[in-house]
Amino acid sequence: MVVRCTRKALDFLGAVALSALPAPEEDWYLGLLWVDGRGCLLLVHAGTLFSVFMGGVRKAEVRPIGPYLVGAIEAGLRAEGLAAGTFGRLDPDAVELGRTASRSVLGFMNEIAAYCRHDIAAAGGLGACDPAALNRRLQRRLHNRGGYFSPIERARGRRG
Repeated sequence: MVVRCTRKALDFLGAVALSALPAPEEDWYLGLLWVDGRGCLLLVHAGTLFSVFMGGVRKAEVRPIGPYLVGAIEAGLRAEGLAAGTFGRLDPDAVELGRTASRSVLGFMNEIAAYCRHDIAAAGGLGACDPAALNRRLQRRLHNRGGYFSPIERARGRRG
């Protein structure tokens, strides 16, 4: 599993070993955003835009990164009633970090991050926000990529 990281995410993780693999639609993208002075991670699947928001993350919690991210994806799948294999085999020991490779996915990530900030502010801040409810709303937001779709529709249409 390849996780393509934004520069901010790479700085946060202190990552040095980066994969130089091509960027298929199966990759995940990871971004860091700051909300209420706390670091938050946004993980987005390139092909479906299925997203997992993780708020108030500390560096020590994400080491090693593989088990943390795979656990977050599996929790997101369970919350939506999706099969564990929806995105293929998720091996925490086989997570490779790379640099972002798709401006399109980065554009969607920026849009999703803006929605997260707005949703958190409307809830009264990060401490008052329900991350499970936020993630549920993220899966149902419409995106236009050659036609309108929601990430949950795309994820349900996959064969795991």
